[in-house]
Amino acid sequence: MDDVLTWDAVRSRTALNTREISAVELMQACLARIARDNPTKNAIVSLRDEDSLLAEAAQADRAQSDAPLAGLPVAIKDLTNVAGMPTSMGSPAFAGKIAEASDITVRRMQNAGAIVVGKTNTPEFGLGSHTFNPVFGATENATLSGLSSGGSSGGAAVALACGMVPLADGSDMMGSLRNPAGWNGIYGFRPTWGLVPSEPVGDMFLHQLSTQGPMARSPRDIALLLDVQAGHDARQPFGLRHDPLAEMLKTDVSGRRLAWLGDWGGAYPMEEGVLTVCEAGLSRLEDAGCTIEVVPPPFPAAAIWEAWTTLRSWAVAASLGPLYHQPGTRDLLKPEAIWEITRGAQLTGAEIQQASALRSDWYRAAAQLFTQFDAFILPTAQCFPFPIDWHWPKAIGGVTMDSYHRWMEVVVPVSLIGLPSVALPLSGSRPMGLQIAGPRGDDLAILQIAEHWHRES
Repeated sequence: MDDVLTWDAVRSRTALNTREISAVELMQACLARIARDNPTKNAIVSLRDEDSLLAEAAQADRAQSDAPLAGLPVAIKDLTNVAGMPTSMGSPAFAGKIAEASDITVRRMQNAGAIVVGKTNTPEFGLGSHTFNPVFGATENATLSGLSSGGSSGGAAVALACGMVPLADGSDMMGSLRNPAGWNGIYGFRPTWGLVPSEPVGDMFLHQLSTQGPMARSPRDIALLLDVQAGHDARQPFGLRHDPLAEMLKTDVSGRRLAWLGDWGGAYPMEEGVLTVCEAGLSRLEDAGCTIEVVPPPFPAAAIWEAWTTLRSWAVAASLGPLYHQPGTRDLLKPEAIWEITRGAQLTGAEIQQASALRSDWYRAAAQLFTQFDAFILPTAQCFPFPIDWHWPKAIGGVTMDSYHRWMEVVVPVSLIGLPSVALPLSGSRPMGLQIAGPRGDDLAILQIAEHWHRES
C-alpha cells in the first residue's frame, strides 16, 4: 500500500469514494510510514493511539460520506487546539495541556470528515523559522539529514514530504507556510489575510499579521483544504467571503505579468546560489507564456522592516505578556520570546502609529506595482537549510544577522500587508522555493500559476 502515500489528497479522496482503497487501508499506510520515518524526522508529535485512529477510519468506511475530507488522515500544527489533545506550543509552560475544544479551522476540517492523527512540531510559540523546542526537540529536513526543516510549520512540511499524511494545516506570521515548503519540496499557501478566520477571542481588530493556511503536496490539494478552512465567521470583523477554488485551478496562465524582485535591489543578503537556483526556476514560468520582468524595489526594505518588527513585537507582547508577568512561567520562556515581549512592552503609541503608517505606505506602493504586474516573485528564504543544531544563521553572504529572524526578511513584504502567496518548490541538491504573491483577494490567480507549475514539473 506504499503507493497510496505518493498520491495527493484529491487522488486519495477519489479512491476512497470509488472503494479502490478503504479509509482503514489509507490510515494503516500512513501509520506505517510514521512508524518508519518519524523517529528520525520528528515531524509529528502527540500521535494518537493506533486503535482509536483505525476505529475512526473504519467508521468513515461505514459512513460512506461524500464530505470533502472524509477518511483523510491529517495532522494539526501544535499551535492550534484539537479537543482532547495536548497543545504544547513547543513550550514547557504548556507541555501536556489538553485542549477543551477544537479551534475553528480544526472544527471545519473535522466536520469535513478529516481524521486527526496527531500534532506537527513547531518552534516554541511559533517564533522563528527553524523548528526546534525544549518539549519535543528539533524536526529534521525531509530529504537532508542533519539539516533544518524550516518553520514554524516545519513539522507539517516534513510530515507531508515524507508521506506521513496527505494533508496538513499550518500558520504563517513570518513565512511559516512558505519557508518550510520551499525547504522540503512541498507547497504552502498563505491566504489573503482574513480569508481563513482565526479564533474569535480577545482583540480582533489590531493585530493583522498572522493567518492559518493549508500545506500539501499539490496545488489542487491546497485548494481542497483551503475550501474547507476558508469562509466568513460572523463573529469576526475582517473576515472575507469565499467562493470554492478547487474546480477553477486549471487555466491558461500565458500572458500573466510577473515581477522578479530577487534580493530587493541588494537589500536582502543571500547565500551564494540562492538567486541562481531561483532564476533558473523562473524559466518554467516563462515556458508557460508568463512574462517575467526584473524590477527595482517598489518600496524601501528598511521601512518595511521597521514597520514589521514594531508591529510583530507589539503583537507578541500582547499575546505572551501574561506568561512573562506570571510567576513561574517567565523562566520557561525562550530568550527570543522574552526579547519580543520586552521590546513590545516598551513601544509608545506614536511608534505603533508610525509603523502602521509605514505599512499603509507599502500597501499603496504594492497596489501601484499591481497595476503593471499580476504578481511579484521572491525566494522563500535567503539561505539553504542549515545545520539542525543551530538556533539560526548568524550571518548570510558575509552580513551579520542582528536578530533571530532577520535571516527571513525576504518573506516580510507579503506578511506585512496580508497578501496571498504560494510557495513553489524548486528541485535540486539544496532545496529552495519561490514565493509568488498577488493582490489582496487574488488567491485563485496565484493558485492557478502554482497548478500550472505543478503539472509541468
